[in-house]
Amino acid sequence: MAAVDYGLLKKGGFMRQVQKDRFSLRLRVIGGHLTADKLAKLSDIANRYGHGYIHLTSRQGVEIPFVALRDIDLIKQELATVGLQPGACGPRVRTITACQGSHICPSGLIETAELAQELDARYFGQELPHKFKIGITGCRNNCLKAEENDLGVKGGLFPEWQGTACTYCGLCEAVCPARVITVSQAALSFNAAGCVYCGKCVKSCPSDAWHGRRGYLLFLGGMFGNTIQPGISLVPLLFEKDQVFKAADTVLGFFAAYAQSGERLGKTLSRVGPGILQQKLKEALE
Repeated sequence: MAAVDYGLLKKGGFMRQVQKDRFSLRLRVIGGHLTADKLAKLSDIANRYGHGYIHLTSRQGVEIPFVALRDIDLIKQELATVGLQPGACGPRVRTITACQGSHICPSGLIETAELAQELDARYFGQELPHKFKIGITGCRNNCLKAEENDLGVKGGLFPEWQGTACTYCGLCEAVCPARVITVSQAALSFNAAGCVYCGKCVKSCPSDAWHGRRGYLLFLGGMFGNTIQPGISLVPLLFEKDQVFKAADTVLGFFAAYAQSGERLGKTLSRVGPGILQQKLKEALE
């Protein structure tokens, strides 16, 4: 009998359990989105090849535990009939996570599902010195916790005030979490440098005196495992999706070049400093 390459199986989404010759199959679920026919197939596979249940992971993944080694090839074939694939594990770009974004959520500032698909198509499974997680959250409510990811994307909105339409009702001042808006009887001051790009002033204004440009905030080097380290911001609010891809290309290139084996991006930035990456990002985005 040929030796089992457990490393290759893990890379392909089949993770060893404590039970002999049993694996938990991790599926590639992009942005937490699964169609009903795919869910039906997963239920069927879990009943026939597993123990009749499915585990939902903390990163929107789906796992089917208690898969037997002998059934792995059959399961792959059945998954393919509905366009499903096992997920990636190990030192590579993992499946992209995302909230529902502006297409569904009233708070959303950016469309997230399409961006997750595009990022997945560009980067999923790319070999790197260590695992690399990408998460997208549509607004400052931060449901996907952008700062926990190696590359986190958060929707933002840069507000612009038009005084001719303002009634000075003070609602924008009341809802501003950063306290950078002050309204008096016939005057308004806005400290743009302290703005957190939440868009609450724009969304709440009853007279449409506030408008804004939607964009993408990036956070780099986050990790919340054995080491807890929030991601940092090295670039301003980006207004074009193409800029997100340029930044992602630059970050992954930096990580591949500077990280030591088994080192997350956050640890690489702590070791070599953020200055090199910040300069590379500046050059890529100019």
